[in-house]
Amino acid sequence: MGKIILASSSPRRADILKQHSIKFEVLPSPYQEDHTVTDFSYSFVESLAYNKAKAVAPLVKEPSIIIGADTVVVLNGKILGKPKDYSEAFDMLKKLSGKKHQVVTSIALINTETSREKIQSVTSFVEFEKLTEKQIDFYITNFKPYDKAGSYGIQEMPEGYIKNYEGSLENIIGLCGKTVQKLISSL
Repeated sequence: MGKIILASSSPRRADILKQHSIKFEVLPSPYQEDHTVTDFSYSFVESLAYNKAKAVAPLVKEPSIIIGADTVVVLNGKILGKPKDYSEAFDMLKKLSGKKHQVVTSIALINTETSREKIQSVTSFVEFEKLTEKQIDFYITNFKPYDKAGSYGIQEMPEGYIKNYEGSLENIIGLCGKTVQKLISSL
C-alpha cells in the first residue's frame, strides 16, 4: 500500500487521523484554491480536495496514498470561506447566528502506485444559538478564527454558542476519520 500522505497543514486534520490510528506523513499541497466561487456545489468542493491531492502526487517518490480534503460552510446555498479579517469574520458569524447551516468536507484519495482514485463528501449540520454582537466579538478576539471556514471551529466554541449539530463532529472539525479509513481500504 505504501505511505499515507496528508496533503494538508491543518493540525485538526492531523489530530483526527492520529485518533483513528492512521500512520501518515504531512506534505502540504501547493494547490491554490479558487476563493471567487461562492455558489455551493458538491462537484466544486470535491474538485478542490482532488486538486490538493493531485498537486502532491508528483512530489512523492515512493508508492503512496495521498489524502486531500476541503471543508466548506454553506448557508442558503452560498459558501462561507475563511475570513480575511475581523470585519469579515464578524459578518459571517452574524449571518450564522440563530441559523442552521451545512458543513461539507470533501475527501479525495489518490493511490500513486495504481492510479486509483476515490472521492467522497460528508455533510453535517450545525445550528447556532442567537448570538449577541458581544459574543461574536469575544469569540473572534479570543479565538482568531481566520484559518477556519465560516469563521469558527466547533471544537473551540464556548458554551452557549452552538444549539446543536447533526452528523459527524469530526467532519465539522475538518475530516471524517471513518470515511478516510473506508476509502483507504477500498483503494
